Parts: sequence; C-alpha cells; structure tokens
Amino acid sequence: VQLQASGGGLVQAGGSLRLSCAASGRSLSMYAMGWFRQAPGKERDFVAAISRGGVITRYVDSVKGRFTVSRDNAKNTLYLQMNSLKPEDTAVYYCAALLSSGSYYYTREVDYTYWGQGTQVTVSS
Repeated sequence: VQLQASGGGLVQAGGSLRLSCAASGRSLSMYAMGWFRQAPGKERDFVAAISRGGVITRYVDSVKGRFTVSRDNAKNTLYLQMNSLKPEDTAVYYCAALLSSGSYYYTREVDYTYWGQGTQVTVSS
C-alpha cells in the first residue's frame, strides 16, 4: 500500500489544520493506522492511532482534546484534525499503516509497515 500525506502548512498558534493520508494499491479497511511526527533534531514520536474499523483511537497526552484521528475506509483516507495548535506541534507529520487482524491500535513506530512521505506543519507564535 502506498500512502500520501497532505494538508500541512503554516498556521498561527490557536489555529487549525486537517491532515489527510490517501492510500492507494490496497483497501485500508484491513489496516490499523497511525500518525507520527518528527520535530527538528528530535526522534519521530507517536501522535495518534486508530483501529482498522475506526472504533478505537489512542492519542499521546500532549494532543488529547485538541487532535482527532479519523478514517473513511470508503475513501481510503486517514485524517488528523488538529485544533488549538501550539508552536510545539511544529514537525513533519507522517501517516503509517499495518495489516491488522482485529480492532487494535498501535503506538510503536516499529509496528508499522507502510509510511507516507510526511507533510510539514509549522505553527507560529
């Protein structure tokens, strides 16, 4: 499966962005998915995850209440709605997928098989 992330950009603190991750090659309905981000000079970190059916989600504490992960399997697309953005949210955001046998979410980078190319999010203060 090929993943293409988009929707990043420059936004002021307090603003919103919605990231999309479009998949091609295979149906996403059998894949658990996640969002990760990498700030300059730092390692890539987990942000949010969603089970293959979209019922179960998980977030890193720093984005709870501000970010929402969702998916539309009919459109083969994963989303990350980001509200109340802060300068510390500045990073390259990556989407990822792995084949999943049930309603599970995954928070470890090593669990994921497929990765998108990343989209830059910059939040100015």
